[in-house]
Amino acid sequence: MSLVNIDSVRSQVLRLLDRIEPPGGIELLSYKRNRSVAILCCPDGGYLVREKGYAEQELAVGRDQLSRLLKTVIKREFPRSRKVRLLKFQDPAELDRIRQKI
Repeated sequence: MSLVNIDSVRSQVLRLLDRIEPPGGIELLSYKRNRSVAILCCPDGGYLVREKGYAEQELAVGRDQLSRLLKTVIKREFPRSRKVRLLKFQDPAELDRIRQKI
């Protein structure tokens, strides 16, 4: 888990998603770990974006729509943040574990 500057997080997520196999993905967490955005790779080449925080929703998007959606979701979930936590995972079950909140 690493802290990443909010201005460069979109480009880093898109670059990392190219190297992740379909059951895995990337999770973005606020500093306090109370809000999150998870991007899961689907076997069909698309992505599933799970948002937990101010809004609770799941959206299925293609590669071409992902960048624009990430910009909107990051603004909504991390409005005043300068850094977010970036976590790579191999199994979607890792998203359901309880994390220590700060």
